[in-house]
Amino acid sequence: MHQLVREERGIRWVQLPTAGIEAFADSLAERPDVVWTSAKGAYAKPVAEHALALLLALLRDLPKRVVARSWAERSGRSLHGMNAVVVGAGGVAIETIRLLEVFDVNVTVVRRLPDPVSGASRTIGINELPGVLPDADVVILAASLTPATRGLFGAAEFSLMKESAVLVNIARGGLVDTDALVAALRQGAIAGAGLDVTDPEPLPDGHPLWDEPACLITPHSADTMDMIMPLYRSRIETNVQRFLNGHELDGLVDAEAGY
Repeated sequence: MHQLVREERGIRWVQLPTAGIEAFADSLAERPDVVWTSAKGAYAKPVAEHALALLLALLRDLPKRVVARSWAERSGRSLHGMNAVVVGAGGVAIETIRLLEVFDVNVTVVRRLPDPVSGASRTIGINELPGVLPDADVVILAASLTPATRGLFGAAEFSLMKESAVLVNIARGGLVDTDALVAALRQGAIAGAGLDVTDPEPLPDGHPLWDEPACLITPHSADTMDMIMPLYRSRIETNVQRFLNGHELDGLVDAEAGY
């Protein structure tokens, strides 16, 4: 695609197939005259659903029970009434917050700019993240991967979290320092992690994360092709009509912000 965009100077608009734009950074930089739209928000429902599935599985100790071969003491916690920190404020984050409302979860949103987000009890800037981690029962990562968010969760952040807290990442693996996560799980600094994305990705066979009993890993399957193709088709149809009618397109990319 990069060669096509570089050579065809008549291109006015490009619709990207993914929500993240990091893979297309070179093309965006080379053609700032082109209108770029991503799929951000288009796949929100299946991805948020997956985030909730990972979260509930962690709280109910399913990673341990799914491999168990004997009875054990009853364990597990209810999501109802917990404090959640949601990092990000795009379509996936908003849909996740909507799902959490059923459980009367108290949601704090962390985003680049602290503009209010519907459904959240409060919204803060990303620089305020350390101040909300000690009270979080649940941390859900739904942010774009940018230079400002790469490695956002490392040893310092895990040390601020409760030992009973769990982390769910359905955004990009690079948001988390993988070595720091392994250490946090081994030391019991946090209670568990649910990951649909990893760094590196795919996560190699034999990687230490595979051996962590409180870590549930899915192979970037929050939005399979069967799930997303109708949604992507709908986004394209909508944007074609908007483009032809001179209206603002859905999913406009802010290359400077990184999403």
